Amino acid sequence: VKINYNAEDDILVIEFSKDKIIKDLSLNWNVNVGMTENGVGEIVILDAKRDGFLPVELDEAAEVA
Repeated sequence: VKINYNAEDDILVIEFSKDKIIKDLSLNWNVNVGMTENGVGEIVILDAKRDGFLPVELDEAAEVA
């Protein structure tokens, strides 16, 4: 998992896979999920800090993975 945040544009990208994105799903106006052949490849959140998605908090189980 790779997490990138662009402070200037307030965009959070959580990358799960380097596989090619073949389909984008819009969950709402600011949350988009990029799908690969094998499942979720990335999640992109616009206005991440403004809408409370930052700071990103991982639970203990996620930190072990």
